[in-house]
Amino acid sequence: MSFLIMVSLAKCARKSIPTGGLKDTLPPLMINASPKMNTVFFDKEKIIITFDEFIKLKDISKQLIISPPLELDKYKVKPQGTVAKKIQIQLLDSLKKETTYTFNFGESIVDNNENNPLPFFRYALSTGPIIDSLEIRGKVTDAYERITEPYTSIHLYPVDSTYSDSTIFLKKPFYVTSTLDSVIYNFKNLRPDTYEIIAIKDVGGNYLFDQNIDKIGFLEKPITLPGDSVINFRIFKEIPNQFWTRPFFINTSLIGFGYYGEADREAIEVKSKVPRNFRYLINKNRETDTLNFWFRGDKLDSLKFAIKEEDTTRLFNVKFKKELRDSLEISVITKSIMGLLDSFKIKSNLPLVKINLDLINIKGLDSLSVPYKASLDKNYDRLSLFYDWLPNDNYKIELLPNALIDFWGNTHDTLRFSAKTKPIEDYGNIFLQILREDKDPFVLELVNLKGEILRRLDVSNESDFYEFKYLLPGNYLFRYIKDKNGNKKWDTGNYLKKIQPEMVYYSPDTIDLRANWEINQRLKIPGEVESLPDPDSMDININRKTPPGFDSLRISNK
Repeated sequence: MSFLIMVSLAKCARKSIPTGGLKDTLPPLMINASPKMNTVFFDKEKIIITFDEFIKLKDISKQLIISPPLELDKYKVKPQGTVAKKIQIQLLDSLKKETTYTFNFGESIVDNNENNPLPFFRYALSTGPIIDSLEIRGKVTDAYERITEPYTSIHLYPVDSTYSDSTIFLKKPFYVTSTLDSVIYNFKNLRPDTYEIIAIKDVGGNYLFDQNIDKIGFLEKPITLPGDSVINFRIFKEIPNQFWTRPFFINTSLIGFGYYGEADREAIEVKSKVPRNFRYLINKNRETDTLNFWFRGDKLDSLKFAIKEEDTTRLFNVKFKKELRDSLEISVITKSIMGLLDSFKIKSNLPLVKINLDLINIKGLDSLSVPYKASLDKNYDRLSLFYDWLPNDNYKIELLPNALIDFWGNTHDTLRFSAKTKPIEDYGNIFLQILREDKDPFVLELVNLKGEILRRLDVSNESDFYEFKYLLPGNYLFRYIKDKNGNKKWDTGNYLKKIQPEMVYYSPDTIDLRANWEINQRLKIPGEVESLPDPDSMDININRKTPPGFDSLRISNK
């Protein structure tokens, strides 16, 4: 009897454990500001904003945008690393006269318990008699990439007697805002005037356009406020001005030449007195903006170079150390399962100068050698083998010694690789119709979700139908480049020359190709540059699966 009583008491005790209540999902609420929001004739040294609960500031250095900009040593913000119910902004210098200032906190203000953000909180004040109220809004998209990175700055510069095209390189903007963690911006509290407006991926965070690292978007002409309230940008990376860094020693057969801009191999000239058997070869480093200067001959302890750079020639001397050259390494780029129209690709860590096809053998399942074609990349480091691969086959690729010979006359041991193809029903086909108003040249690329090119067509004829056959199952996209100058590549823009980048269009929907599928697609390309939609009507998160059959895709204007 006593045992039953004890069990009953234990059950009652478990029922009495509190549940903790509902989770807090509400953001902090501002209950007071001193001075008040939108105050005029501001002449204080401190701003205090009070909330209804304890808050903390998250990523404040990146999220807080002050317009016009204030130097970091001109103000202090609290709390930093602690919690409080108040935000204090201590102004350490006087503000500009007759000016509206805005403090845009982005999503940096979060409550202490659940990290609920107070989205895009703004505080405005004026040192003059009025609060400026004009607005500009819009969308920023990358001119080439399918996905636009967040945190792009929008700068406004009054076009007055001190303004010139070089202002954005030398002077901070009068107004600034940011897309923060989206691609939409909203400029508020602007005064009537004529402005130069640009969008900058401000990598250095210095409010200046650094051509070597920043992306930029611009309009051909200044804007006047009040006027158009929706302005969109396509940001792009310019080709930097040509500049060579100091050459650097890598090993006894390799010197690196770092550069900005477009590398010209002819700009490098050897000025040292070298032995008769001295030879060199230059190729591009595939991972960095560096030219590899490979050389051979009798031993040297240094080399002198002259590098041409616009209207000047710079001289350098590179001293050598005891760092031996790497040995030749050959590896495979191609995956084990191949598409029927793919090439089998091999790469080398050292430049290749001779290919002996008699020492390269490709055999299928029947053990018979197949006739193939070969192509050495202009960078001397990649070999492609072409053959009309048969479905459901297993190929063996054998490279005997001396099949590949590097710049120093060295070769490899016997190399054996393999590659498989699938049955014909395991591949898929995409048939594409392009609908466009003009007949200008364009470049059409089939890419994966990483933007890697899988098939490429340089198109200058009037055909509007294209086949992409024998593709492995996977997710694909089309990239259409308006090749305005017909040079078979995408060309970027230039701010000072007021040249916009060539238009790039991506299919907004992923093509989900499956085995034994044939998908018909229509891509509509606008004849003129389309205005990007009003931010209020934009559906940014489009994610529609493309079903099999004939489907019309609208191409998003990049």
